[in-house]
Amino acid sequence: MSPRTNDSTRGSGQEAAPPAGAPAASEVPTASEVPAAAAAPRTASTAERVDALRRFAAAVRRGRGPHAAACAVLLAVAMTAGAVAVGGDGRDAARAVPGVSRAVSADVVVRGDLDTAIRSLRAHVREQPRDFGAWATLGLAQVERARTDGDPSRYARAERALARSLALRPGNDQALAGQAALAAARHDFAAALDHAESALERNPYSERALCSRIDALVELGRYEEAAKAATVADRRRPGVPVFTRYAYVRELRGDVRTARRVLHQALDTAAGPADVAYVATALGNLERGQGRYGTALRHYARALAADDAHLPALEGRARAQAAEGDRAGAITTLELVVARSPLPGPLVALGELYEDRGDRAKAREQYALVDAWTALARAGGVNEDLDTALAAADHGDTAEALRAARTEWDRRRTVHTADALAWALHRAGRSAEALPYARRATATGYRDAAFLYHRGMIEKAAGHDRAARASLTAALELNPGFSPLGGRAARAALKDLEAAR
Repeated sequence: MSPRTNDSTRGSGQEAAPPAGAPAASEVPTASEVPAAAAAPRTASTAERVDALRRFAAAVRRGRGPHAAACAVLLAVAMTAGAVAVGGDGRDAARAVPGVSRAVSADVVVRGDLDTAIRSLRAHVREQPRDFGAWATLGLAQVERARTDGDPSRYARAERALARSLALRPGNDQALAGQAALAAARHDFAAALDHAESALERNPYSERALCSRIDALVELGRYEEAAKAATVADRRRPGVPVFTRYAYVRELRGDVRTARRVLHQALDTAAGPADVAYVATALGNLERGQGRYGTALRHYARALAADDAHLPALEGRARAQAAEGDRAGAITTLELVVARSPLPGPLVALGELYEDRGDRAKAREQYALVDAWTALARAGGVNEDLDTALAAADHGDTAEALRAARTEWDRRRTVHTADALAWALHRAGRSAEALPYARRATATGYRDAAFLYHRGMIEKAAGHDRAARASLTAALELNPGFSPLGGRAARAALKDLEAAR
C-alpha cells in the first residue's frame, strides 16, 4: 500500500521564544556559510543516478565488506547530487511558489511541486528557525520526496526536521503525524501506529495521522482493526486520502466491487492534478489486477493527462502494456521509470521483460540494481526484507530470500508476508512447509494472480495436483498477464498436470 496524505497546517506555529532544548538560530546555516555549489540544491541527473546504482551493484556483487560500505556512502551522495537538508540562499526559493505564505503549508507539499516546496521550506526555516510547523512540514516533504524518487537518504533529513519541530513544540500533532509517515515509509509499522495514535490523542482530526493509522494496521495484518480505522477516518475526514485507503481495505477482503465504487467516488471529488493522478492510478491498478487491461490503460491515461510525470501511473501503464502483449512498449516505459526512480518493483518487472525476450545480461543487471537499492535503503533505515525476499526467491540467492522472508514474517503477518515466506520456502525446496503460508495468503478473499500462482506451484510440488490445477487456473483466469515469466510457468505447469491425469 502506498501511503498518501493531504494534511494542511493550521497556522504558522511561531513562538516568541523556544523551549529548552530547541535548536538555536545558529544551528541553521546562513547563506555565507553554504558553499556556492550547494546554494542551489539539485537532483542528480538520470545518468548519474543510474550509473551510481550500477557502480554500487558491482561492489555488492564483489563483496559486502568495507568497499561496499564505502560505496554506499558515495551512492547516497550521488543519488542526491550534493543537495543539502537546510541551506542555500533561500531568497529565490521563497519566491518560487507564487502565492505561498512564509509559513509554507503541507497542502503545497502534496498538491504542488515537491522540489519547489522543499526549497521554500528550507528558506523559511532559515529565516524563522522557531517555526515548529514549518519544520514538521519540511520533514513531511522529505518523506514524500523519498517515496517518489526512490532516494532513502532523504529519510535521515526528514527525521532531523521532525525532531527539530518536536524540540520547539513537544508533542505537536503535525510532527507526530510526520513521524508516523516516516516510520511507515521505513516499513517500521509498529512505530508508525504508535506515532499515529499519539498524534490522534492531540488532534483526532489529523488527516495524516488517521491515514497513517490505517496504513500501519493494514501492514501489520490487523485487517479488522484497519477496517474500523477506515470507517472512523471516513467519518472524521472524508476525502481522497481516506477514500483510497478505505477502498484498499475492502479489496484486501475480496470486495472488489465496493473498492471500485469508492475509488470512482474519490476520483469524482479529486480537486487537483495530483489527486486525479493518484486516484486514477489506483483505479488502473485495481482493474489491471482483475485482468481488465483496456480499462486499466484508460485510467492510467487519465492519470498521465493530469500529471505526465506520475511514476506510479507510468509503471502501471507499462505492466498493462506487457499484459496486453506490447512488450516493446512496456520495456520503453519501464526504462523511463527506473531511470528516474530505481525501486525494486519496476526493476524486477523490467528484468523479467528482458529475460522474457532472451536478454539475460540486461535482466541480471536489473536484478543486481535491486540488491544495490536494497543495501542503500537499509543504510537509510528502511526495512526492505519483503522486497528482498520476493526478488531473491525468483532471481537471486534462495537462502537470502528465506532469511528475509522469515525476518519480515516475524515483524508483521500480512497476506503479502505470508505469500513471500511461502514462495521462499518453496524455492528452497520446502514446499510442504510452504503450503500453510500459501493458504494463509489467500485466506482473506484478496484476489491476486501472483498469490494464486505461487499457491498452485507449491501445491503441485507438494503432490496436491487437483488443488494445483484449481489455483493455477484461477490465477490465469483472473489476470493472465500478471507476469511474463510467471504466466509462462503457470501454463507449463498446467500442461504437465493435465498430461499426468
